[in-house]
Amino acid sequence: MAIDFLKFVVYNQPDMQSKRGQTMLVEKILRYIKNKEIETLKVLLNELEEVELLHTFIDLAPDEQVITFRLLSKDHALTLFEDLDTDLQHNLLRSFTDERAIELVNELAPDDRVKLLDEMPASVAKKLINLLSKEEREATNILMGYDSDTAGRIMTTEFISLNKEMTVEEAIDKVRKQAHHKETIYTLFVTDKFKKLEGVLTLKELIVADGDADIGSIMTSKVIRFITGTGKSEIARTLQELDLLAIPVVDNEERIVGIVTIDDAVDILDEEASEYIYDQAGLADITGNETDRSDVLVNGSLWKIWKVRMPFLFITLVAGILSGVVIGEFEEALESIAVVAIFIPLIMDMGGNVGTQSSTVFVRGVVLGHINVKNFVKHFLKEVGIGLSIGLLIGAMSGIIAAVWLGMPLLGLAVAISLVLTMTLAALLGFLVPYVLIKFNIDQAAGSAPIITSIKDISGLIIYFVLVSLFLGVS
Repeated sequence: MAIDFLKFVVYNQPDMQSKRGQTMLVEKILRYIKNKEIETLKVLLNELEEVELLHTFIDLAPDEQVITFRLLSKDHALTLFEDLDTDLQHNLLRSFTDERAIELVNELAPDDRVKLLDEMPASVAKKLINLLSKEEREATNILMGYDSDTAGRIMTTEFISLNKEMTVEEAIDKVRKQAHHKETIYTLFVTDKFKKLEGVLTLKELIVADGDADIGSIMTSKVIRFITGTGKSEIARTLQELDLLAIPVVDNEERIVGIVTIDDAVDILDEEASEYIYDQAGLADITGNETDRSDVLVNGSLWKIWKVRMPFLFITLVAGILSGVVIGEFEEALESIAVVAIFIPLIMDMGGNVGTQSSTVFVRGVVLGHINVKNFVKHFLKEVGIGLSIGLLIGAMSGIIAAVWLGMPLLGLAVAISLVLTMTLAALLGFLVPYVLIKFNIDQAAGSAPIITSIKDISGLIIYFVLVSLFLGVS
């Protein structure tokens, strides 16, 4: 099952010693790749435990991931592939031949396969489905025939069903033979010859029972069940609230058609929590949009990348020219007092750093739910206050240094005030610009920095030169 980021952090949080060991392992793998010690690397990878392999794989670059994945045995590769999130699965499939991709997709559990196919372009998904084995294609098509938000779409058809007339010994033998091909064996369902659900028992109950007893005598006949059209959120919450490992899904005739397992429930509840955070922030579609945009910027064609990045760089180009115009307007001030030019980089760079910090704080705060956009004004005013306080501190230090260094107190005063105003403005823009871009569904990742830099550079120069002219009496 795919392990998303939240579960990865919660259930596999490494301590400092583990982190050091992980770093050393990654470095060893990279060294083997660099030195082309392929056989040694192959042995190392296939000896790693599942969680250790997952941690290591995630820390590698995409091209290194492809190399390591190809060196894994079939069983190790499938286990790792199931543990990855759908984005990493999709990226890996792109690097494989059709034959290898089909083999991997064919080996996935039906519900995991459907989850992966849902993330793929329709044409690619259709191609893969048509190339699956007949049995797996039928299982996949059954699940994909249900609405995306229902139990039928997220259930797996790989479960073990028993007959109540079976003896315990016969049931154990059946479990043993089918265990390798089923998603879970810890919850077993009892059906009649028409597949109608009659009872449930756990693997523990089966193992400790008398071998000659029949299944009907040890099963629980009252079974919580859901029909295929039940909302996936409802079934996920039920699994969580009742601490169940699996819940059966039945059709309208009470025939069991699949089960939903606890790991699927965790995925669903995590997605809901994330969507709730974004919805509360007024940004319900941000994750999907950011994922799509990131994919274009990383994997898109040159033309698509240009379309995203060039407009903002043209803004920077125009701003650079305008900055030159501003400097040209104050050419006499620069000629009469050449030392004025010394502090231009300081004012522009400090403003740029504050703007970058503020925009990063805003975007990360929104994504993590720490900033509620409905209360944007409160967060905005706080950040402006922070920018002002930082500006006062840095401005005072810089002004004193300039005054003492050059023996020009008024120039030091101009530098100090310029830094205060520029850094406060930068903090303001750092919150305001990405907020506006996100609200208008414009790519803030590509657009925030050029816009913030352009406005801040022009305004910072104007503020500085106006103050220099005012205090030093030059024009």
